[in-house]
Amino acid sequence: MKKFNLYCFTILMIGSLSAGKTFGQTKDDLKGNISISGAFALYPLTVKWAEEFKKIHPGVKIDISAGGAGKGMTDALANMVDIGMVSREISPEEFKKGAYAIAVTKDAVVPTVSAANPNIKDILTNGLDRDAAISIFITGKTKTWGQAIGTKSAVPIRIYTRSDACGAGETWAKYLGKKQEDLLGVGVFGDPGLAQAVSKDPLGIAFNNIGYVYDAKTKQPNPGVRVLPLDINDNGKIDPEEDFYKTMDQIVNAIAAGKYPSPPARDLYFVTSGKPVKKELLEFIRWSLTEGQKYVFDSGYINLPKEKLGVGIEKVK
Repeated sequence: MKKFNLYCFTILMIGSLSAGKTFGQTKDDLKGNISISGAFALYPLTVKWAEEFKKIHPGVKIDISAGGAGKGMTDALANMVDIGMVSREISPEEFKKGAYAIAVTKDAVVPTVSAANPNIKDILTNGLDRDAAISIFITGKTKTWGQAIGTKSAVPIRIYTRSDACGAGETWAKYLGKKQEDLLGVGVFGDPGLAQAVSKDPLGIAFNNIGYVYDAKTKQPNPGVRVLPLDINDNGKIDPEEDFYKTMDQIVNAIAAGKYPSPPARDLYFVTSGKPVKKELLEFIRWSLTEGQKYVFDSGYINLPKEKLGVGIEKVK
């Protein structure tokens, strides 16, 4: 009798443990597809977010393509994608068309030059002030590197710009008081293309999102390209408080501290056509604004203030 009772007790315990294990497991039932297109600036972080989100929700498929902020906005408003990545401010006209914008992170556009520029030491020492940038990219009056950085160099400047409608071009032009179509230069498609063009031309000048100037793993500048420091106080040299371009972490911290002007620093947005309703879409955006924020700094971006993130979270409740 005692053996029988012990046997029954053992079977009951095994059954209970088995049931407990099954009961305690959380089965993820979130499924669906999310399509995203747009800004090169936001592309690397969005890819990282998608990778981490799918580890938690393997039933969700996320397709991401970069093609510029203009394409992201157009695709989102036409319901061709669920999310448009936009790296500039949203216009009143776009809001009227149904753009539903949520700020998710922040970064900046920086002027770039070739590491092989014959004047690279003077460029990094003297920097570029706003008036000189206007004279290069807008009026075209500045023709040589000597004119640009206050030396006697007669080496000519070759200007490159973006050929696609993009947040980087619009933001850089806004810093100069103009619009993207006012920028001079040889048009090159995409952020990677522009970085490659200027890196291969020792006389070149361009502008890039910081994610395409620095290596996200080493935090060092990518081979062949350097940031042209901004002479923010217009005194003809880069002072210690303006010298924060040696690593990705340095410039990210400078932007977060407000040391780098805005523009060309700017917020980056997820844009949908009207308030999103798909369960998987709402969850992905909420996750990006909460758990996903821990990947922001290491990816070379700047965390938004908690208040601004809170506004975004409210918009997807």
